[in-house]
Amino acid sequence: MKPDPMTLDLLATLDVVDDDVCAVVDAYLADPRPRMIGFGDGYRIDPSAAVEAHPFADQLIRQPWASDELRRAAVRAAILLARPERAA
Repeated sequence: MKPDPMTLDLLATLDVVDDDVCAVVDAYLADPRPRMIGFGDGYRIDPSAAVEAHPFADQLIRQPWASDELRRAAVRAAILLARPERAA
């Protein structure tokens, strides 16, 4: 069985667009608690789980020296490499 596509793959097929990814990043930065967020064309993702699964983002997000831009970039990378679920 073929694994679910990464968010990055969904950008290539236009099932997800950059504005969708930005909205998920914004939602996580506003409230990092675990929760599913719908985005794109019928997908959902838990950005908290995506960050936790990405070693660099997971470490960087907690560093007091990290700028807002650096945190945003790390969260975005984690979301792009995550494998969102198809919404039911």
